[in-house]
Amino acid sequence: MLASMRVGVAQIEPRLGEKERNLELLLVRLDEAARDGADLVVFPECSVSGYVFESADEALPFAEEIPGPATETVADACRRLGVHCVFGLLERAGDALHNAAQLVGPDGLVGSYRKSHLPFLGVDRFVVAGDEAPVFDTPLGRIGIEICYDLRFPELTRSLALHGAELVAHPTNWPLAARSNADMYTRARAAENRIYLLTANRVGRERWAEFCGWSQVCDPTGERLAEADGVEQGLFLADVDLELARQKELVLNPGHYELSLFSDRRPDLYGALLEEHIAIPT
Repeated sequence: MLASMRVGVAQIEPRLGEKERNLELLLVRLDEAARDGADLVVFPECSVSGYVFESADEALPFAEEIPGPATETVADACRRLGVHCVFGLLERAGDALHNAAQLVGPDGLVGSYRKSHLPFLGVDRFVVAGDEAPVFDTPLGRIGIEICYDLRFPELTRSLALHGAELVAHPTNWPLAARSNADMYTRARAAENRIYLLTANRVGRERWAEFCGWSQVCDPTGERLAEADGVEQGLFLADVDLELARQKELVLNPGHYELSLFSDRRPDLYGALLEEHIAIPT
């Protein structure tokens, strides 16, 4: 595994249902990332298909099996360029839809993740939630994936970190109403788990929705190493040191001020996190 590498987030503007055009845009940015020395680049949620579909019937023609044509096209590019890539698309599994993200590298498809927390929004109204949160061993390091709304639930990022994730790729489609997510949750999840978080959001409009951008790379202290604005498309790169993400013991003043983000946990107090039914104030 590499200790240090260059990573990037691609802030792009997909168009609803224009798969060929969107995939070409992804390939152009991927080529740019490789020229700039990137080892890993993350693209937004549903970057191949678009997001604001009005029904499952409308969305299904733009979904595909995994592996499928988009995965193979991106894998060919990764093989040629020697890079890894995470990108979002709609997955068809029989008659079911999933909001999925693929991790692809020079050796092909590494793995896939299905969005597990679903808002009542866009195509997520019609997809089936995923039920696994894998961490992938790669030549770059241990990589986890979560999609958009998943980040609102700290348990998922913590689970990925506890299973060894050093870097979490986070494709998203945050609309303007979720602008505070890009301000608060990104830095918090990175810092509380001592991981690198790569958030790739989109910009532009799709039907009624306008997206807020602000793609970013956060380090294990919660600092932003790279960030976009809310309007422009672009590629945003940062050099990262995964050794920093492997340091969960913080010795700030030996013998006086020491922290351990994992061993200081109190799982015996967290039983409510596993309860399916909770009291919701009315």
